[in-house]
Amino acid sequence: MTEQKYVKELLSTGLGTQGQLLIPRKIHDTLIAEVDKALLPRSEAMIYVGPAMIPGSSYDLDLESENKMTVRLVAEGAEIVLDQDEYTNTNILPLKYGVAIRITNEMKEDSKFPLLERNIRKAGKKFAENETNLILTQLQGCTNNVSGGAAATIANITRLMQYLEDADYEPTSLFVGNEVLNDLRNIDTFVEANKAGDTQYLSTGWKGVIYGMNVFRFSTNAAPSSTYSKYAYVIDRDNAYCIVEKRPITVENFKLPTFDMEGAAVTQRIAIARVRDSAIARLSTS
Repeated sequence: MTEQKYVKELLSTGLGTQGQLLIPRKIHDTLIAEVDKALLPRSEAMIYVGPAMIPGSSYDLDLESENKMTVRLVAEGAEIVLDQDEYTNTNILPLKYGVAIRITNEMKEDSKFPLLERNIRKAGKKFAENETNLILTQLQGCTNNVSGGAAATIANITRLMQYLEDADYEPTSLFVGNEVLNDLRNIDTFVEANKAGDTQYLSTGWKGVIYGMNVFRFSTNAAPSSTYSKYAYVIDRDNAYCIVEKRPITVENFKLPTFDMEGAAVTQRIAIARVRDSAIARLSTS
């Protein structure tokens, strides 16, 4: 037999606990959701390859090699020197990521919130965060690197841009971690209207364009580690990386009658690949 407990509140002896029995309480009936994180948008990828474009398990990306074929001076009557272009191929294999959600029927019956639905929505957020994680992992592996000091400087940012320009790429986007963003906010040049070009920083708190590059902050909690707060990346979005998605985020509901449970399996098959290493440059601060 279930043990029944009787609780009383003794006001005269000071043993009562305020709000437990005699004082009515209002329990908030709306779940406060986790805050959305700052993530990298898909618009910054060179290309997005969807399921319809991947007939098999992987995707081949054909690349024309950089700086091949040379035009040479030819003397009159001499043989013209042979030369030709070169090509490479990159095979990109999407990997499967997933999470399973199980909730008992008792939990569903007794909960104030639609638990299964909310957990599925939360899983969707986590898949988006994982995509940013994968992008940052690829960018971190680039060759071009600037080792900054305790704080990022204008010279650091312009050196990143020069790395791309030396290879004939166009710096279009700047991805920054929180510490680097804080450094940029403390650079007076970006505040002074006569140098920045307008007073957007003063009115909105941050200027979204630096030297023609769109600035995107990424959440430390969506990055591979907390160290990424100290990193920044300049990319040419037309050449830097691609997203290959064999299976978009997919939800499959299931029931487990023997456990009196139901749930959902949420999966995705995706890969991020660097396309042109020279179209990416990384800043590391200490």
